[in-house]
Amino acid sequence: MGQTVSSARPRSSKSTAAISPLNPEPRPDSPDDSAAEFDDSSDTDYSLSLPDECLACIFHSLSAADRKRASAVCRRWLAVEGQSRHRLSLQAPAELSVALPRLFSRFDSVTKLALKCDRRSVSIGDESLILISQRCRSLTRLKLRACRELTDEGMSIFAANCRNLRKFSCGSSNFGARGMNALIENCGLLEELSVKRLRGINNAGAAESIGPGKAADSLKMICLKDLYNGQCFSPLIIGAKNLKSLKLFRCSGDWDKLLELIADRVDSLIEVHLERIQVSDSGLLSLSKSANLEVLHLVKTPECTNVGVIAVAEKCRLLRKLHVDGWKTNRIGDDGLIAVATHCLNLQELVLIGVNPTRLSLEKLASNCQSLERLAICGSETVGDTEISCIAAKCFALKKLCIKSCPMSDHGMEALAGGCPNLVKVKVKKCRGVTSEGADWLRANRGSLCVNLDAVEPELPEASVSEQGGGDGDGEAPSGGGSGDTNVASSRSNGRFKMRLGSFSRRGLVMCTFKRWSSFGGRFRSCSGRG
Repeated sequence: MGQTVSSARPRSSKSTAAISPLNPEPRPDSPDDSAAEFDDSSDTDYSLSLPDECLACIFHSLSAADRKRASAVCRRWLAVEGQSRHRLSLQAPAELSVALPRLFSRFDSVTKLALKCDRRSVSIGDESLILISQRCRSLTRLKLRACRELTDEGMSIFAANCRNLRKFSCGSSNFGARGMNALIENCGLLEELSVKRLRGINNAGAAESIGPGKAADSLKMICLKDLYNGQCFSPLIIGAKNLKSLKLFRCSGDWDKLLELIADRVDSLIEVHLERIQVSDSGLLSLSKSANLEVLHLVKTPECTNVGVIAVAEKCRLLRKLHVDGWKTNRIGDDGLIAVATHCLNLQELVLIGVNPTRLSLEKLASNCQSLERLAICGSETVGDTEISCIAAKCFALKKLCIKSCPMSDHGMEALAGGCPNLVKVKVKKCRGVTSEGADWLRANRGSLCVNLDAVEPELPEASVSEQGGGDGDGEAPSGGGSGDTNVASSRSNGRFKMRLGSFSRRGLVMCTFKRWSSFGGRFRSCSGRG
C-alpha cells in the first residue's frame, strides 16, 4: 500500500541534470558529459532490451525501499514490479477496503499475504477478505493479526475461494469454530496451522469440535497459543496422520489424555513443544511411544519429573534437541539427564533452565553425547567452576556455550581456554564471579573465540539519612579511610542509585541527599535540593 501508479516524466533533449533509474539524485552536467559512454541527452531507455523476466529478477535482488523507488521510474517498471511481487504485508484498518481493488489490480500475483491491524483500530471486515479471496485465488500463505471484525461467514467464503492455501496463521481474531472448520474442510493442501488467542472459541460451553476435515491428511505442523478452550482442536490433532510438529503454549485443560490418543494414532511426530500446560509424567510416557521424536521442549511444566524424562530418553533415541525449563522445582535433575546421556547419543543441543545438574550428569553427557554442539545452562545453583571444567575437558564437539546466573568465576573461564577445541562462541550473563578481566584473558588466549560477557556490577548499599548524622556537612569520614569512599563515589558511573521517596513525595516535595568525599580535608559535603 502507499504505492501509486505513475508515468515516466518526459525528458528534454537539453536537460540540466541526469537521473539514474536506481538513484533519483540528479548529478549536475559537466564538460565531460559528451564523452560519456551513454549520451545523457538521449531519450533511449536501455532497459527495453531486457525481457520482463530479467527485469523481475533484478527487482527481486533489491531491498524493499529500492524496489519501491524503482517502480516509480516508468509505467513498464511499475507493471513488472507489481506482477513479480509474490509477498505482500499490509496494515489492515477498515480504511484499507477502499484501496483494495486498485491494490490487487497492480499486485495480481500475490501468493503470500499478511494483514495486520493495530489493536486500537477497527480492522477490515468480511467484505474486504472476500474481495481479497476473489483477486488472489492462488494464495498459499495467509497471516491475520488483530483482524477482529472478521466473522465465521467471511472465513467460510474465503476458504471456499482459496483452496490452495498451505500455511495459515491467525492471532487475536474473533471468528470461531465454524470458520476454522470451513478452512480445514476446503483447504485440503494445508500444511501448517498456527492459532493464537482465537476469541471465538473461548466459550467452553458453546465451543464445537474442530476437525479433522480434509486438511488432516496434509497437516504437518499445528501450533496453538493462549487458547482458553484449545482442546476443541483435539479431533484435528488426532486425525492429522502426517503430523510432524505439535506446539502447545499456555493452553488450559489437561493434555495427558490427548497425548495418549496421539501416541496411539500418530506415529510421525518429530517435534513437540509443551509450554505452561497441564501435562504430567503420564503424558510423557505416552509421548515416549513416538520413536521418531527428535526435538522436545518442556518449558515450565511442573508436574513433569525425572520419571517422564527417563521414559522419553529410553524410547526416543533419535532425540537431537532437548530444552528443559524446570521452573526451579528440582523435579528434573541428574537421574533424567543421565538417562538422556545413556540413550540419546545423537544429542546436538541441550538447554537447561532452572535445573540443577551436578558433575555426575554433566560428565556423562559430555562423555556419551559426542555430537553435542550447543549447550545452555541458566539459573542453576550447582553449575560452578568444577562443572565448567568438566564441560571444557570432555565436550570436544561443543561450538556454542551459554552460562547465565550460575555460580561460575574466572577460574571457569580459564578452563575454557584450554578445552572445547571447536568452541566458537561463549556467552556469560549474570554470573557474579566472572569479571571483565577474566573475559579479556580468555579472548587473549583464544583469539578466534567470540566472548560475550554481561558482567554484574556489585550493588551499592542503600544509605539512609539517619545513619549519616543528619546531613549537616560536618561529619567525619568513616574509619575505613578515604580510598573506600572514593571508590563508592566513582562507582556512580557503573551502578545505579536506588532512591526511595518518602511520604513527602505525594506532596511534590522530593529530597535527594547524596554525599561525596571531598578532596579538601577528607570531609563529606552534603547537598540537598527541593523538586
